[in-house]
Amino acid sequence: MSGAGIWAVVPAAGRGTRFGGSRPKQYLEVAGQPVLAHALDALLAHPRVAGAMVALAADDGDWPGWTGRLGKPVLRCIGGGERADSVLAGLRALPAELGDDTLVLVHDAARPNLALGDLDRLIEAAEAHADGAILAAPVRDTLKRAYDAARIATTEPREQLWRAFTPQAFRRGPLILALETARAAGIAVTDEAMAMERQGARPALVEGREDNFKVTTPADLDRFRFILSRRGAQERRGKESTMQGTPNIRIGQGFDVHAFGDGDHVMLGGVRVPHECGVVAHSDGDVVIHALCDAMLGALALGDIGRHFPPSDPRWKDADSSAFLRHCNELARERGWVLGNADVTVICERPKVGPHVQAMGEKLAAELGVEVDAVSIKATTTEKLGFTGREEGIAAQAAVLLHRV
Repeated sequence: MSGAGIWAVVPAAGRGTRFGGSRPKQYLEVAGQPVLAHALDALLAHPRVAGAMVALAADDGDWPGWTGRLGKPVLRCIGGGERADSVLAGLRALPAELGDDTLVLVHDAARPNLALGDLDRLIEAAEAHADGAILAAPVRDTLKRAYDAARIATTEPREQLWRAFTPQAFRRGPLILALETARAAGIAVTDEAMAMERQGARPALVEGREDNFKVTTPADLDRFRFILSRRGAQERRGKESTMQGTPNIRIGQGFDVHAFGDGDHVMLGGVRVPHECGVVAHSDGDVVIHALCDAMLGALALGDIGRHFPPSDPRWKDADSSAFLRHCNELARERGWVLGNADVTVICERPKVGPHVQAMGEKLAAELGVEVDAVSIKATTTEKLGFTGREEGIAAQAAVLLHRV
């Protein structure tokens, strides 16, 4: 993968004819910002997303002139008459240092309510699958096929049917080739996954939140207004409770331990640390991240890591524990809390942790979206006492402070 970061392409050349009105729907304002601004900010808030390329109509007179948002670059290019044309133009206009293997996100300009947790899981899945990944949701309603506008022909089976959302994540080079090939064949693709499917790809499906909807009708716009108003009310209640004496901080502590077993490394804070043995665990056995997760869940009064990621669930077999940490961080943010700082102590005789402390701190800070100096990692021994002293296993304890936003 290229080291230049993940970029997003946002096709915004459409006129929104189904919506009606004289102004394109992506420029209609909600809570003082255009719908497009909400969509861009949802992408750029992720620490892995480096910037966005917006494909505009040639005669777009509503573009606000942004060159950046949230401290990240926002570039623009001229799109085309169809969505696929705009996406292709955006992919070609991305900065020259982005290689064909760079992961790119394609996101609808009028899909403003993307959750950070969904984006986390999408990126993780796309990096794990060569064919890319998309956000989607299983079809839950009963489906009817019609003879005409007023009569049912038959009921269609809904098993194995999903509704496609955005973002959709693919490597830049294969996606360009797929879109070019579809256009040359005269095929009108309705999303990027369809173009990739025609090339034989089988992208991964990542189940996303139902409120990641596209603004297509005035009712959708009202729904987004309601979501923002409810979110604002929750924030106001949080501030009011703080003013009335309710603490605006929470403290949590966590502890985790794993026995040594077969292997040639241990995972600590998301960093692979060479060792003559591994650990016995269902996931990757990262005691640092597991202790941090328990500390965050404790501060939120949401149980422990086993409740959220039970070892009996085969989905978490050999799983990267960084995904657990991102989930806990998203739970905190959804409830109006952010990490103030974290303090972790690794307890073992071996391996030597000191040489890896800086890398661990940088990795955890990036996952949590905080500054590096907000995460402290240190190590100690038990002076040859107990199971860690006998080098039978490794442990970690963590303390976190959360504060209201």
